[in-house]
Amino acid sequence: MDLPSGKLKEQILKTPVEYLKGVGTQRADILKKDLAIFTYQDLLEHYPFRYIDRTRFYKIRELNGELPAVQILGRIVSKDIIGEKQAKRLVANFKDETGSIELVWFQSLKWVDKIIQQGAVFMIFGKPAIFNGRISITHPEVELYQPKAENKGNLSLQPVYSSTEKLKQFNLDSRGIQRILANLIDQVIRQIEETLPDQILAEHRLMSRQKAFFNIHFPDNTELLRSAERRLKFDELFFIQLKLLRTKIIRTHKFKGAVFASVGEKFNTFFSEKLPFELTSAQKRVVREIRQDTQRGIQMNRLLQGDVGSGKTVVALMMTLLAIDNGFQACIMAPTEILAQQHYISIKSLVGDDFVEVELLTGSTTKKLRKILHDKLENGRLNILVGTHALIEDAVKFQNLGLVVIDEQHRFGVEQRAKLWRKNTIPPHVLVMTATPIPRTLAMTLYGDLDISVIDELPAGRKPIKTVHMYHSQRLRMFGFMKEEIEKGRQIYIVYPLIKESEKLDLLYLEAGIDAISNVFPPPLYNISIVHGKLTPKEKSSEMERFVKKQTQIMVATTVIEVGVNVPNASVMIIENAERFGLSQLHQLRGRVGRGVDQSYCILMSGNKLSSDARIRLDTMVRTNDGFEIAEIDLQLRGPGNIEGTQQSGVLDLKLADLAQDQQILIEARKTVIKILEDDPELTDESNRLLRQYFERRVGGISWDKIS
Repeated sequence: MDLPSGKLKEQILKTPVEYLKGVGTQRADILKKDLAIFTYQDLLEHYPFRYIDRTRFYKIRELNGELPAVQILGRIVSKDIIGEKQAKRLVANFKDETGSIELVWFQSLKWVDKIIQQGAVFMIFGKPAIFNGRISITHPEVELYQPKAENKGNLSLQPVYSSTEKLKQFNLDSRGIQRILANLIDQVIRQIEETLPDQILAEHRLMSRQKAFFNIHFPDNTELLRSAERRLKFDELFFIQLKLLRTKIIRTHKFKGAVFASVGEKFNTFFSEKLPFELTSAQKRVVREIRQDTQRGIQMNRLLQGDVGSGKTVVALMMTLLAIDNGFQACIMAPTEILAQQHYISIKSLVGDDFVEVELLTGSTTKKLRKILHDKLENGRLNILVGTHALIEDAVKFQNLGLVVIDEQHRFGVEQRAKLWRKNTIPPHVLVMTATPIPRTLAMTLYGDLDISVIDELPAGRKPIKTVHMYHSQRLRMFGFMKEEIEKGRQIYIVYPLIKESEKLDLLYLEAGIDAISNVFPPPLYNISIVHGKLTPKEKSSEMERFVKKQTQIMVATTVIEVGVNVPNASVMIIENAERFGLSQLHQLRGRVGRGVDQSYCILMSGNKLSSDARIRLDTMVRTNDGFEIAEIDLQLRGPGNIEGTQQSGVLDLKLADLAQDQQILIEARKTVIKILEDDPELTDESNRLLRQYFERRVGGISWDKIS
């Protein structure tokens, strides 16, 4: 019998999961709701999160509280449900020939009581702990021991699958999922089509896709498991790169861009007469890269990475002047009013009042002023418009928009960004900026279809910020240091993670913080600004303005000041309960100081009890100011799915690959894709037929509206 064609094979994997033997309607409903498993393909890609070495059984006398999860073979001697209501638990006495331990469950007691039969022999798997001087295991996995059973899952390396309490009630714990996956593999293994050409398989020594799916679920040994993981990770990363880089090629051919042919009077005058400092070599390099992009007649799509305070805004301003010199308008869009206002103030201070026409448009702009701005935009008198989401409103019409700058772009959705570059017949050049350093692997996946520029040095004269970690018990010392800095004429930020007290988290919160600070720094000798997310934009601006004008010495705030505040005179950043912040956020907050010529400081306040991850974060901050090193460690700690911007991007749908661990596979996959597309950008060669077919079926067509 002939095997089905590739298309028919793909249709089989799209079969709804309820049609699989052992599933049915009820189980399918829970699989869909709890694990987002709708089809055979989804179930096939529900990979084990670890494997149990079934060849190794511990004896009870070998157990101690320091061991990781272990496997034990023994008998249930007795079991009992004790306690009442919330304190109810099931306790079983489990014994082998060397001793006995307690097994304890606090959830799904009826289900567990039904499963564990008194007198029966079970394999149990769990983490030993010591409670009241005795070894116990809480919520172990249990499996009835059947030494002679022909069980497809009873392997030397048994897969362990994520499940939920509701699924367990339908006998779909890890073992139950293993059973239905065994049925699925039996049914579809010969229908799993190959997606990579023979030359790629040979070049990278990859096993076939059929073997990979079999061995990821039911490996006979560790070597086969590692080979299966490598093949499937390569697939994920390869096709992400293929989609991104093909998008880039097609967009390059489809979208013509305005040609900024000349460096004119505005650019030259600003550079020679108005720029108050020498550009760093990194800034000059980035200006050259953007300048080259805008001369090619192709729409520029470039990501500008630069650590806090590295001078991205000046580069963006110079590019807007280049656009103006060539008869175009420019706009700069920021995610918050505070940041938009900061850009507007910075640009106005650099260019002055009569050099170019610059205006600000935000949600707070009055109706009367909006009408004036709209008219000036349409007749071309307004050169640069800075604003928030208000820029994408239909009423905002440019005469000739040539450049769009998007700051902290991960805070905008794809459709929001796309609306901006539809505001001209020829799509404007796009420069997206971020002050969040992006690890190399993340940049290759999130922004693989963009050209990337990096400003990797700070302006001359800037001193590295000194960072120290202090405990709450050292608060008096901290107050003394604050007074010393204020006496020197400096200003201080104090950032809190919460606005109001949380019953669950023992945190110093903003309102209590204000009381404490006011007692130590009483008015009128000291003045305090207060900024948090519940203030109106007008109230925030007023408080910020007081701080900028040095009318207050201390700003007490929540993380609303993370971006958008530029006060060179502020020399100290104090972060309360710093252990509660992520590394990226700590680094962003630290970047609010160190913007002047004076030595600046960041003080990380924490309690004495720190998790290992929290200690790594704080130690990293104390050790380095390098944003890219910090970003790499953040990726290792949190994973890509929790890094700002990755989820809304829609690019990172990784089921197996780990960008923190699989950098080498990603680099290999990207190099391979680049080579293929250089030779065959349309994938029309017969040697690339499998790639084209799989790409069209699984990855889908190119979204012409996509702008990263």
